[in-house]
Amino acid sequence: MLKGNLVELRPVSKDDLKHLFKWANDEEIANLAHGSDSAYQNNNPQEDIEAFYEKNLTAQPLWENGRVFIVYTMSTGVPIGKCSYSNLNPVTRTAEIGLSLGEREYWGRGYGSDIIQTLLKHLFYTLNLERVQLDTWSGNTQALRLYEKTGFQTEGRLRKNEYVDGAYYDTILMGMLRSEFKL
Repeated sequence: MLKGNLVELRPVSKDDLKHLFKWANDEEIANLAHGSDSAYQNNNPQEDIEAFYEKNLTAQPLWENGRVFIVYTMSTGVPIGKCSYSNLNPVTRTAEIGLSLGEREYWGRGYGSDIIQTLLKHLFYTLNLERVQLDTWSGNTQALRLYEKTGFQTEGRLRKNEYVDGAYYDTILMGMLRSEFKL
């Protein structure tokens, strides 16, 4: 388990699958987290969600799939979202991250920042990565503010690369080097 100030990141367990199913089938949360790819996230049967996460429930080398964590609050032990790292490259010492707060009452209360800080601390100081990147879509202003606040820099923009709710948006590429990470 990875512990932050407000959150604890735990590996996915079978008990967590009901929360992942609920969050994956919440259209607003799926749109924010996945942009154009939300169409592939919504309306999935529970069996598909379970099959997708089954690979995370068994031990595999780090570089094959990365890891998905369920985010629990430290104070109450309530699951509130998920975060992950993927595409871990042991040669370049890089990875991609993502996060989604599935419980709206925890939005805007510092949990997102703590999730990122906790995950980055693990990636930079335990796994010895040099660079971490992410992407989001330009309509997800909450995420953009969070990523900028936690030290990510915009490194690129793919124009009109996302299609959400009938409109085109840009994909925003962001990154952080270990030397830029501040605890």
